[in-house]
Amino acid sequence: MALRSITLLFCSTLGLAGQTGKPDVLVQKLVSEISLDRIGTTMKHLGDFGTRSVFSDTDEPGNGIKAARTWIYNELKSYSPRLEVSYDPWKVKKQTRIFRDVELVNVVAILPGTSQPEKRILITGHYDSLAIVTREGAGDFRASGDGATDAMDAEKSALSPAPGVSDDASGTAVVMELARVMSQYKFEKTLVFVAFAGEEVGLVGSTLYADRAKAEGQKIEAVLNNDIVGNDVSGDGRAQSGLVRVFSEEPADSSSRELARYVRETAQKYVPAFRADPVFRNDRFSRGGDHTPFVANGFAGVRFTTPAENLGVQHTPNDTFDRASPAYTANVAKVNAAVAASLALAPSAPEVNREVTTGANKGRQLPNLARGKSLYDAVLRWKDAAADDLAGYAVVMRPTTSPFWEREIFVGKATEYTFEGLSIDDIIIGVKAIDKDGNESLVSPYIAPPYPRRAIELVQ
Repeated sequence: MALRSITLLFCSTLGLAGQTGKPDVLVQKLVSEISLDRIGTTMKHLGDFGTRSVFSDTDEPGNGIKAARTWIYNELKSYSPRLEVSYDPWKVKKQTRIFRDVELVNVVAILPGTSQPEKRILITGHYDSLAIVTREGAGDFRASGDGATDAMDAEKSALSPAPGVSDDASGTAVVMELARVMSQYKFEKTLVFVAFAGEEVGLVGSTLYADRAKAEGQKIEAVLNNDIVGNDVSGDGRAQSGLVRVFSEEPADSSSRELARYVRETAQKYVPAFRADPVFRNDRFSRGGDHTPFVANGFAGVRFTTPAENLGVQHTPNDTFDRASPAYTANVAKVNAAVAASLALAPSAPEVNREVTTGANKGRQLPNLARGKSLYDAVLRWKDAAADDLAGYAVVMRPTTSPFWEREIFVGKATEYTFEGLSIDDIIIGVKAIDKDGNESLVSPYIAPPYPRRAIELVQ
């Protein structure tokens, strides 16, 4: 197949795709089963524990983080016998924001995949909470944008009421509702639902989990982290009920950035009345979340957060249910469900790199993108995904200055495609796999590797 010019190439080609843009009936069904009432009930119940500070490990019934995690565990166990629910405990020494040794316990529920069980999709939030009390004379602790600074009195903060409904009972409610709905179905890839502990004291639970996943060689395809998705009115009264921010790490074609683009497109397909708008930075300015340790370990991860953060309520005893919007959280949950299900049902992303075996670049991984025999074409090659339900591949492209893929061409089950007269210098090109139900893999972009640094010997 060949196209004669860039002008022809960038004409509308979606009609050629056949499967591209086609909603999956199963994904539509499970998105429709997300329950606003259950999400609201979960948010309120978590807020009613009084505090979920990591230092509130009391045996008092109905109060503190131990009671909260027991309730989360039991709820997850009740959803389906196919869910493998467990505690993930870590004993952490006194350090930085952790003023004494403490046990942090993540709560994990795994829904094993069928044909691609080694591939994992994580849906996450954190169930610990924090209300900050500053040291006497410390000044305005909110000046930095993040409450937990050196100005915090850690011991007094640990004793303060901290309902943490938006931050982050809301994210935990998303995790639990997706576990409930999705555990009624089977998926090719493994789905992992995690309520992290220790986010408020330095992303501790997620860091330990991500580091272990890296050490074990886990194949985590995507991390969907939900943090502060419980309100749609900010402290200055601005209402933003129709969209959620999706943060992703640089560079422009990192795996996390491709995941953010995927989230945007999937939301348009399955939740068209609610936008998922990418923000091209890892997190809010100078702040972090539980996706960050996964990104640091080389996994694709994004963060969902309301555009209407109430900064005067976060990390205070006033982050209560009456200030929350379960309806907003339910829309965020629907986007998560559509993305997680689409990825869990889709073929693996095509492999686009090849290892150079000879010459100066021996041992390097380089993209299978060339100019062709004429030197003025663009020739793309990729490795066949070999999925049983593969419909074929779609080539996507955009100008180097565009943030989102602008055109795509369905090329069937070919593993090579040539564009005549197309300069590979002017555009970014990628390829994705599509199954017969219309589920799409993440895009594998063709990225130019950095120019290698070489030592040059001089005549002495």
